[in-house]
Amino acid sequence: MAKSDAFSQEEKDAMKARAKEAREFKKLSGEEQIRIKLQELSEEDRSLAMEVHNLVLETAPQLKPKTWYGMPAYYLDDQVICFFQPAGQFKSRYASFGFQEAANLDDGQFWPTSFAITGLNEKTRNQIAGLVKKAVRQRPPGQE
Repeated sequence: MAKSDAFSQEEKDAMKARAKEAREFKKLSGEEQIRIKLQELSEEDRSLAMEVHNLVLETAPQLKPKTWYGMPAYYLDDQVICFFQPAGQFKSRYASFGFQEAANLDDGQFWPTSFAITGLNEKTRNQIAGLVKKAVRQRPPGQE
């Protein structure tokens, strides 16, 4: 296997985290899963993740928190809608907040699905809240 085709250590760790979630975390509530993972993060990632966590649940209480590949994620009808990727997850210089395919963000032929995030101010909170609201709005038939 060529080096470029190999998984990075961070990717391997994410796969191991997902296997652990499937094995051990299924016994825990989603909120317990998130709390455990938050304790493993750096202080900077943990603080930002907690702010995003609270914002997402305030904005869309119908979303259910659970981990996904070791990251805080938010589900609707067993589908990941959005997630917080800590900067430390893949040794990135910034955390990110992303949306999965089940999110109702479609906008023509091209739209963003992931955003770099280094902090929350009123403008950023409003932007995230607006995207989360849009992501969970009623989906057209065939996209449920």
